[in-house]
Amino acid sequence: LFLAVCAVGIGGTFQYGYNVSIINAPTQHIHRFLNETWISRYHKELNPDLLTFLWSVIASVFSLGGLCGAPLGGNMAIRLGRKGALLMNNIIAILASILMGISFPTGLFELLIVGRFLIGLNSGIGICVQPLYIGEIAPRHLRGGMAMGSSIFLTGGILTGQIIGLRELLGGETYWPLLLSSSCFPAFAQLLFLPWFPESPRYLLIDRSDELSCVKALKRFHGSSEYRREMEDIQRECFALDGEKPKKPWQLFTDCGVRWQLITVIVMTMGQQLSGINAIYFYATYIFKQAGISAEKIPYVTLGTGACECLTALTCGLLIDYVGRRYLIIGGYVLMALWSIVLTFSLTYQELYSWVPYVSMTSIFAFILSFGLGPGGITNTLIAELFIQSSRPAAYMIGGTISWISFFTIGMVVNGLKQYCFLVFLLECFLVAAFIFLVIPETKNKSFLEIKKEFHKLNFGRN
Repeated sequence: LFLAVCAVGIGGTFQYGYNVSIINAPTQHIHRFLNETWISRYHKELNPDLLTFLWSVIASVFSLGGLCGAPLGGNMAIRLGRKGALLMNNIIAILASILMGISFPTGLFELLIVGRFLIGLNSGIGICVQPLYIGEIAPRHLRGGMAMGSSIFLTGGILTGQIIGLRELLGGETYWPLLLSSSCFPAFAQLLFLPWFPESPRYLLIDRSDELSCVKALKRFHGSSEYRREMEDIQRECFALDGEKPKKPWQLFTDCGVRWQLITVIVMTMGQQLSGINAIYFYATYIFKQAGISAEKIPYVTLGTGACECLTALTCGLLIDYVGRRYLIIGGYVLMALWSIVLTFSLTYQELYSWVPYVSMTSIFAFILSFGLGPGGITNTLIAELFIQSSRPAAYMIGGTISWISFFTIGMVVNGLKQYCFLVFLLECFLVAAFIFLVIPETKNKSFLEIKKEFHKLNFGRN
């Protein structure tokens, strides 16, 4: 089970974290490449406004790819299986790496744009399918910790990208095309290791009616003596579904039986993206400069933020099946709201006293710790647990689409409100914490059918 989480993680959420991270290091080198390419084509310098626009397209087209990848990932998971979708997804990553790698020697910055779109598509598919696979192979007593594998590999990807992007490694002017094309290595690793693992047992029995393959997969994952309880669990769910086919996303919106589960997905997904974590990274460089850290050393200090988030994801993975989902995620949002208050004041009076930037630095790391222990990892875990087999892929399609749209929105909020954006995040964190406290039951050690019954009274107003 541990090796299966590693095999799906390296080509799944790791790719998302890695490709979000590596684009920051070669910013100036890509600017120079765009300008030189323009001069060689049109014999005049690139207009500064057009340069800014082209760079914005290169940076943001990744999110557009992710937005397209989320619904595509759900469909691939239904048609090709969870394992099949992940394997096929690596072809997109390898193609993207080739296009980004040859953009510089060919002098075609358009290939860079197409490559970034494709790697965004790959990330959108991976974020959708990986939690599906992990949630369906995990025994109920380990489901939380295993589902945290998605968050651990995502934060591990961010940290790895920050390290590889240092100017001493691939972040220098000579090697930046290799940096952008290095996404092929996680893809090759998954193509090498994932075929050794079985398809999701739930998918095999419920979606494909292949009981023999399901039993073989369960024996591989849980052992010959321990697989029967999981088999009975899957059979009960299969019987309850009574041959129901996987639903389309729009069908969830008209299904009264999943009304509150769907509302929960929407609230938690938006809450995770609009919690302020992206604004923290936006302000990190400015705060480090104000604290007196030289521009050359800031990339090394930034490594601390990546390491901090990765460490908290690991810690949350160890705690989630003991403490429970509710305590961790509610506590995380409340702490983030409190740190938002501190950040609003410290950023407003950043230049008034010499010690204020250090308060801001402390708040940044505390905010990241609070996010990693709660919303960062548990959001995806809960989405997997709130739905039964026929609704789960569609739920991830909806959640993924909302997540990428929120990712777009956050940039406008930060740019428009400056440091006062944290007042918006403060309100949002408290509201999401209140919603979770009032609506979401504890899902620890419960089967998917038992969790569905917990929501029955909310959905239908009766026991």
